[in-house]
Amino acid sequence: MESGGYRGLYVVVVVLLGYVHRGTGCGPETCPVAPEGLLNVHLIPHTHNDVGWLKTVDQYYYGGRNSIQHAGVQYILDSVVPQLLADPRRRFIYVESAFFWRWWQEQNESVQRDVSQLIQEGRLEFINGGWSMNDEAATHYSPIIDQMTLGLQFLQSTFGECGRPRVAWHIDPFGHSREQALLFAQMGYDGLFFGRLDYQDKKNRENKKQMEMIWRGSDDLAAPTADLFTGVLPNGYNPPEGFCWDQLCSDPPIMDDPQMEDNNVDAVLQLFMKAVNTQADKYRSNHIVMTMGSDFQYENAIPWFKNMDKLIKLVNAQQTNGSKVNVIYSTPSCYLTALNRANLSWPVKMDDFFPYADGPHMFWTGYFTSRAGFKRYERLSNNFLQVCNQLEALTGAAATHGPYGTSSSLTLRRAMGVAQHHDAITGTAKQHVNDDYTLRLYKGWETCQVVISNALSSLTGTKESFTFCNLLNISVCPTTETAKSFNVFLYNPLGRAVTWNVRLPVNGVAYTVKGPSGETVTSEVTPVSKFTEYLRKDQGTAKCELIFQAQIPPLGFTKFTVQKVSAQERFFTRTKKTNPTKIENKYYRVEFHPETGLISGIHNLEKGISLPLTHSFYWYNASIGDSESTQASGAYIFRPNQSTPQPVNQKVRSYLVQNSLVQEVYQNFSSWCSQVVRLYTDQRYVELEWTVGPIPIGDRIGKEVISRFESNLQTNGLFYTDANGRQVLQRRRDFRETWPLKQTEPVAGNYYPVNSRIYIKDKNIQFTVLTDRSQGGSSITDGSLELMVQRRLLYDDIRGVGEPLLEPGPYGEGIILRGRHLLLLDTPQSSADLHRTLGLQEYMSPQIILSSGDAVPYSSQQGGSNQFSALKAPLPDNVHLLTLALHEPKKLLLRLENPFQGHESANYSQPATVNLQELFSTISLSEVEEMTLSANLPKSKMNRMQWRAEGASDAHKRDSGFFLDPAAITLNPMEIRTFLATVQYRKYTSAGR
Repeated sequence: MESGGYRGLYVVVVVLLGYVHRGTGCGPETCPVAPEGLLNVHLIPHTHNDVGWLKTVDQYYYGGRNSIQHAGVQYILDSVVPQLLADPRRRFIYVESAFFWRWWQEQNESVQRDVSQLIQEGRLEFINGGWSMNDEAATHYSPIIDQMTLGLQFLQSTFGECGRPRVAWHIDPFGHSREQALLFAQMGYDGLFFGRLDYQDKKNRENKKQMEMIWRGSDDLAAPTADLFTGVLPNGYNPPEGFCWDQLCSDPPIMDDPQMEDNNVDAVLQLFMKAVNTQADKYRSNHIVMTMGSDFQYENAIPWFKNMDKLIKLVNAQQTNGSKVNVIYSTPSCYLTALNRANLSWPVKMDDFFPYADGPHMFWTGYFTSRAGFKRYERLSNNFLQVCNQLEALTGAAATHGPYGTSSSLTLRRAMGVAQHHDAITGTAKQHVNDDYTLRLYKGWETCQVVISNALSSLTGTKESFTFCNLLNISVCPTTETAKSFNVFLYNPLGRAVTWNVRLPVNGVAYTVKGPSGETVTSEVTPVSKFTEYLRKDQGTAKCELIFQAQIPPLGFTKFTVQKVSAQERFFTRTKKTNPTKIENKYYRVEFHPETGLISGIHNLEKGISLPLTHSFYWYNASIGDSESTQASGAYIFRPNQSTPQPVNQKVRSYLVQNSLVQEVYQNFSSWCSQVVRLYTDQRYVELEWTVGPIPIGDRIGKEVISRFESNLQTNGLFYTDANGRQVLQRRRDFRETWPLKQTEPVAGNYYPVNSRIYIKDKNIQFTVLTDRSQGGSSITDGSLELMVQRRLLYDDIRGVGEPLLEPGPYGEGIILRGRHLLLLDTPQSSADLHRTLGLQEYMSPQIILSSGDAVPYSSQQGGSNQFSALKAPLPDNVHLLTLALHEPKKLLLRLENPFQGHESANYSQPATVNLQELFSTISLSEVEEMTLSANLPKSKMNRMQWRAEGASDAHKRDSGFFLDPAAITLNPMEIRTFLATVQYRKYTSAGR
């Protein structure tokens, strides 16, 4: 039967089921009537489709490898649509755009028309709508925004306003971030629902009827801008017990034939009424919600809808006997509309929902660090994507269609969207799935390398043999290792100039480096360490590294020319010394204990601040269960078997390598753990480059390795971590702000996600550590700070993944990781000035592109350009260029933010103003329109639901006035503003040719 044939049943179904439609058009007016004076039960048919977990994205979509998990997303959508068409009362929600986009491309016009009609009628509704349902702990705010924009842009361009989700739906992430709530609010969502909540927190909220609340996402943005109505779903995201009618479930169907011996109507009614009353006691309105679905359900939608039809009819029929329960098909937005119309007052939440535990000794804090190598690759991929987006936007068709081929940023955008999924960046997928995530990013890099090469050719006016060396952290790059001369292009994606220390693997002992105007740049050659030679194995042959310092203009590049010279022309300025006691530049001094070789103190010479500080590596013995609990440490769960970790070594062998540009102390803790303590000239921080792995497991003990700092700071149980790279939240050991905590795990229960920074402080001194990826961190004792850098475990934690977190690595011996921590010592009043800007530089660092120097003219209208900036002038220090990308062929997406929180900086926690019309040197913008954060709704049309907070006299009212002056865009602390503009390209002329 043609799908349109189902519509012939409408009249019959309307009469039999008493369906009442509120009106025409999508939105709240399509919601079913929820009668006053009754307890309305909103059934929400849904499916939760992980974008990879036990199977890869492709395997989940097609239903491959069902021996691992029976799941086929394409069949879910194939099955649901006819069931919706068969009955105008039925509803369904869908969430993950990555899957729906793929399914939509495969449908014929008839199915697409039917689906579009269901969406127009509000019966098939998109909820959340991101490319994936992103994690909230290990994600950075930049790729969160990007992946949401990607999914929402597809829905908007395909279905228009009716395809725009109005409710955020994060039912499965393992804890919830305040910054995520703030982002959703700025995207225009009316509310958020989630499923996972700490078991103690949930019990407390149920008792106080605080399962639904107003979540205030920021201290800096005035209410209601940062407010988001937030509800905790009663059963995670599963149906009430006894009411799962999927083919994967074992609950009995409703057998309602009165002639049957197995008629179970009375039992069903009794069980359902019990579930309704139990749930109603925990919520404060006369509306409650029931999620009817779960993981990959509705592959056969018939049993679900047939039994829900019966349930609705049976329960509502009891109203003639005095029942006050009314059941309706609903959606999250219809449920939210009903709550809003109830006009109640709601409690306000200011903190976040970390850490999450689903029982005593069961803290989901291990995934903050799990698969730390992939977490770093994801962060680098975001950096590379921003460079790709920017150059694509700045040069237009010249980037997508050029001498190196046809390409775009879209492949990497989609791969990054998948990587944000709450089983991807978290490190909680099976090994073969994680390998697939990595492969997707790699393919995205390949396509963006073409875009960047094309764009550079357009901007320089030359065609060169561009190469990208992505293994520089282990001193591998064939171009620089073998060539006698080569060019180095450094592209800076930040809106301010950057000074960057370049390190390139070479096999010569002397080189000259020339800057963009032909000036000689100071350079040094230093030997590659034994640590690095061991780490790279047979991947490279470089004996040395060339070091030089580069100045790069804002949103632009600088070209350097490198030439190998004979040893007679240049000499090593290197000195080597064993067991050093200090290194020092004009800003910092680091001292080392003369007997142990460990760091013993740090001094900020500029500020006159000194801190006795010890640092070493330790490991926690991963629990395999004990008499208190059988819970083991695994990919999700962190559970050490004791609170005191074991030192990797209490004494290290160390030596100093020093030249005119850098001082490096190499510390060898063991055969599998080492570190370089580094100070570059003119560097206002101390760099620690750590190398860990393969973690030994010959003793059959799983190990969770930490980098720990200990000081005499009087911290009184307080420490501070960032939320997704933006806001900083205060943490108190063994304490939760909204309920009395019964602590069962003194270490794991105090771990929090760290995306970019963690610090401790007293009245006079703040000690900050910046990270290069997401990690778990804490302050377990006063004055201490620790970050978990690597985990290798032998047991599964029984949360579904079914594998221990072993990570074999490329050689099967276990993975080896290398990373960086940046140490800052300052006063609490001035710390933010540097750690904010340095944090931005860490996730938006310069990109190195190399060429062999064989340039030929690419355009007769242009000469070679050695230096370029797309900005007419640098952005103010408290303005960050967050996004510059093509939204459509002639539409530019631009996001600017003030990255400082209010009151954290005397210099920068204040408004900043930017003129968009005078911003760029090579492009001009017109028809500028301000959008919501996700760029799918004009800001002038955003009309979010307003809510009344407890203790407030009335709900906040929306500001009715809206005026945009592109010549004066003001950014207040923590504010992000998003614009779409028509872009025009003009010829670039450079003085730096």
